[in-house]
Amino acid sequence: MEITPPNNQVIPIIILYLELSRQYVFKMIGRKDEIKKIELLLESKRSEFLAVTGRRRVGKTYLIDTLLRPHYCFSMTGIQKGNTAAQLVNFGVKLSEYDGTFDPTTPENWQMAFMQLKAYLKTLDRSKKQVIFIDELPWVYTPRSGFIQLLAHFWNDYLSKESHFILVICGSATSWINKKIINDPGGLHNRVTENIHLYPFTLSETHAFLKEKGLRLTPQEATKTYMALGGIPYYLENLRKGESFAVAIERMCFSPTGLLRNEYNNLYQALFKNADLHQAIVAALAGRQYGMAHNEILQKIGMQATGSYQRAMEELILSDFIVENIPFKKKKRGVLYRLIDEYSIFYHRFIKDNRKYTPGMWQQLAESQVYKVWAGYAFETLCHKQIDAIKRALGISAVYTEISSLRVPGTAENNGFQIDLLIDRKDDSINLCEIKFHSGPFTITKSYYDQLIEKRRRFMEFTGTKKQLFLTFITNHGIVRNAYASEIVDAEVGLEDILEGG
Repeated sequence: MEITPPNNQVIPIIILYLELSRQYVFKMIGRKDEIKKIELLLESKRSEFLAVTGRRRVGKTYLIDTLLRPHYCFSMTGIQKGNTAAQLVNFGVKLSEYDGTFDPTTPENWQMAFMQLKAYLKTLDRSKKQVIFIDELPWVYTPRSGFIQLLAHFWNDYLSKESHFILVICGSATSWINKKIINDPGGLHNRVTENIHLYPFTLSETHAFLKEKGLRLTPQEATKTYMALGGIPYYLENLRKGESFAVAIERMCFSPTGLLRNEYNNLYQALFKNADLHQAIVAALAGRQYGMAHNEILQKIGMQATGSYQRAMEELILSDFIVENIPFKKKKRGVLYRLIDEYSIFYHRFIKDNRKYTPGMWQQLAESQVYKVWAGYAFETLCHKQIDAIKRALGISAVYTEISSLRVPGTAENNGFQIDLLIDRKDDSINLCEIKFHSGPFTITKSYYDQLIEKRRRFMEFTGTKKQLFLTFITNHGIVRNAYASEIVDAEVGLEDILEGG
């Protein structure tokens, strides 16, 4: 297909498509490292094998489509819960679209399918990169179908011996792809040449994304949105111009037709086989702000340590729902598992037990003590995720650090204490971070000043550290400048610092 511009030059429409694609990429929020990786694959003089993973709704397909669609020579998406016959029919239909016959022939098995694909690929231009994209690859796989073994053979026997292909596989089941593809001990061992794990947006990227959509949210409103929904582009895309945080949350999460009212079950069921165990673990952790040890989780869900439990925990960690928190100066002993997926936490705190909708219910919930507790926890989780921005704000980006937290239970002799965030620095310093989310500037009173003095003393005594200690406040509205603040606060990081530094 061609068009003729005013100067009578004939320009293939694919050129215009590429130019539009480049403009679109230019507007893409974040993803700079991922874009660079894909650009290098396009410039490579050999065939490449790219695996893209990340939790559901994080934008994996969008990233691949935006950057590579002009180079597609074949693409297909697995059918969720489809059997082998359904996957093969889907393959045949997609191949007929790309080879231009539009006369689908269903292959008998995957060996015949890859033979048909190879015959078609041999007809293509070898002077440019040709992209084969298999989306939701874990859904394509079915037991005893031979799909993985034959995909490996297809790569080893044909694609890898050429110089002009990029095989792209993608899926939300990160642990499955890690096990079956990236760390496969068989035919795919060490065959993946590039791996992209796509994370949710940072707070700064979320704010930029909302501004790009034309939403004029204040930093405070953008932060509250992030605390409830996380940096998930699919969720953020549903926000509307002219809506406040409260109106948007009520519409999306509580109204009968809200996008996220029923997302929780759909999310986990789409990601994991036997997802009931995953959901039980998440439900247990949703009620514990500072995390739980393995034995506590097992007791809460009423089961023994089994292979199924270990697999579920591994899958939740790899899919960015749970994180291991290792206490200060400890290795594996005492590790706590903490739920960090914002939407999952918000669901259990508010959506799950408020299924009967009445207009204005979110405004009512937002005035409760439950909301205040959630907001403090959510802002603390946010700060742990934005550690790079916090380090930039403190001027220590180039300093090697280890990040942790600390909770010391009380004894008969001493009260317990906790430190929200510890930045242990290689330059013989430690930032003891207090994280505060308030409706206005936080005031350090005389009693709180005394608590901070005691906490710092107890920390030195408990750890035996000789490092310089800097008491650091991370707040959403800053702190009131009074005599106590001037005396005790060594460094301060505000919300604007995090937004600018992320």
